[in-house]
Formats: sequence, structure tokens, C-alpha cells
Amino acid sequence: MRIRNIGFTLAELLMAIAVLGLIVAIAYPSYSRYVERVKIATAMSDIVNISAAVEVFRVINKRLPDSLAQLGGVPGLDPWENPYQYLSFAGLKGKGKMRKDKSLVPVNSDYDLYSMGKDGRSTAPFTAQASRDDIVRANDGGYIGPVSGY
Repeated sequence: MRIRNIGFTLAELLMAIAVLGLIVAIAYPSYSRYVERVKIATAMSDIVNISAAVEVFRVINKRLPDSLAQLGGVPGLDPWENPYQYLSFAGLKGKGKMRKDKSLVPVNSDYDLYSMGKDGRSTAPFTAQASRDDIVRANDGGYIGPVSGY
């Protein structure tokens, strides 16, 4: 009676692991780009919803909220787990804290609302490297999207 070995040889296992590694190496960058696009779309949607809540607050109270905490029920954190940034221009002295385009002109006339993006850093001018990945509300709500696309 002859005993048969059932199973895989070491060479077959190594080949299977190599093929699996190759598939992961090819698929992971695509998956990462997809996840990042979803996070950007989520941040844009959140900014639209927060803007709508700000407008409802403005209609009811005849003024802008001082902070997003006054709105209640709006997302506090962006998809990268950073707080959404809001700045009302009511009572603001000077234009130093306002978000600005490449000509250093404020991009909004009422308030700024944005996500600091993947890096969690931001500065007022859109041209600064720290601001390039921010998701912003600009043109008083006429543009909502990445700074890099503005």
C-alpha cells in the first residue's frame, strides 16, 4: 500500500503568496485613491449641509452663528477626523483671518467654512502648500470643493 501526500509543496505556497502580493500591490493604490475621493465627496456634502444650517440660523436669528456649536446636529468632524472650520465675518476686524485666493482677495463676503483636508493643516491664502488639500466653501457658496480645483 502506497501513501499519497496531499497538500501543497513549499514552492506552490511561495508562488501563491507571490501572486497574492502582486495583486495587493496593484490593487492597493487604486483602493487608496477611491477612499480619498469618497472622503472629499463626503466633506463637500457636509459643507453643503452645514451651509444650509447656517442659512436657516441666519433667517431665524437675523445674524450668523458665532460658531458651529450653535447649529446643533451638524457634523463636527470632517472625514479625516479634524473639526470643520467656521469663521463669521460679523464683527471681524481686518481681513487677516479670511480665506483668500491667489490675488489675496477674500473668497467669501459673509463667512468661511472649510475642512483642513487630509493633512489637517491650513492657512488663509489658497496658494499656501498647507491649504492645497482643503475642502472649501468659496464665492459665497458658489464653489464647494478642493482648493486645488478653485
